[in-house]
Amino acid sequence: MGQKRLFATALAVMLAATGAIAQAPKPGALETYKDWTIGCDNRNRCEAVALMPEGGDLPEIPLMIGIARAAGPDAETEIWISREGKGQAEVSFLVDGRKVAGATARDGEATVKGPQASALAIAIARGSTLDVRSGTKLLGRPSLSGSGAALRYMDARQGRAGTSSALVATGPLGVNAVRPAPAAPVIRRMAVPGGAAPAPLWREELAALLKFTGCAGEMAPDQSPELHRLSKTETLILVPCGSGAYNFSSVPVIATGVAGRRAWRFASFDYKPGWSEDAKRPMLVNAGWTPEKSRLDSFAKGRGLGDCGGSEAYVWDGTRFRLIEAAAMGECRGSWHWITTWSAKVVE
Repeated sequence: MGQKRLFATALAVMLAATGAIAQAPKPGALETYKDWTIGCDNRNRCEAVALMPEGGDLPEIPLMIGIARAAGPDAETEIWISREGKGQAEVSFLVDGRKVAGATARDGEATVKGPQASALAIAIARGSTLDVRSGTKLLGRPSLSGSGAALRYMDARQGRAGTSSALVATGPLGVNAVRPAPAAPVIRRMAVPGGAAPAPLWREELAALLKFTGCAGEMAPDQSPELHRLSKTETLILVPCGSGAYNFSSVPVIATGVAGRRAWRFASFDYKPGWSEDAKRPMLVNAGWTPEKSRLDSFAKGRGLGDCGGSEAYVWDGTRFRLIEAAAMGECRGSWHWITTWSAKVVE
């Protein structure tokens, strides 16, 4: 028995080391503190984003602002703004009437990095008002309510609390006490062949496929399934399965066999797309396939403005679709910047 247990232990260690035991992806959750929402991915990179105050009116030209920081002792703070604009302009950040930082905006986008960004983040957490200006012109006044709590969450999630590296929860420990960033999962993608498109579905095949997916009453007359080659023997079929004003659903199916006698199975995912309600049937929204990257994208808007929703991106590994990116925005309050909750490294 002792030898059997020893062999089993050694085998488990070997399989784990070679990646044969795969952990299912677990995208990070979002937290909201008053007018700020924050999320962190599997590498503990965190991003906090300002929201419109509850019940507030959306400005004619909204300005978004976010505070991002990777994990690890040496990671620096970055603060970005995004606003509709053209050309180049100098912008200033004033907290409680005092200028704390400046940056150059190009086409409405600007980023503050390094010590200036850290000083601005600390001022935002402690301050009452933030004005973003270009000369005498007010570009935006994002709410600071909840920013301190969001950055405290960031400090805790990244293991900075109690260290000199923290933005809010500072303490006597040095930066060497900060946890390193977790390693990124590595996903090997399978290249898909080029050449001629897969043979179109026969009428009888289409009827069988719609029955298999449960989409017979959901596909509009002007819609048809998309066929994409995965290998010499397998085809990805995106079957239209319902639509709304801004979301178009489809069920991904893998077909094998020759035209007229193809067999179906639902596509397999290591992390089921967020729109899937049926445990057996995956559902994509606004799906897109990029063959040169073996990449399948899905994104669902929470409303037409696109300021909330979720997205996932996968690559085909020869057997199933593996999650490489996920992002979300849970609050429909004027932020079109969705927060990354999962990331992986793709290799050939």
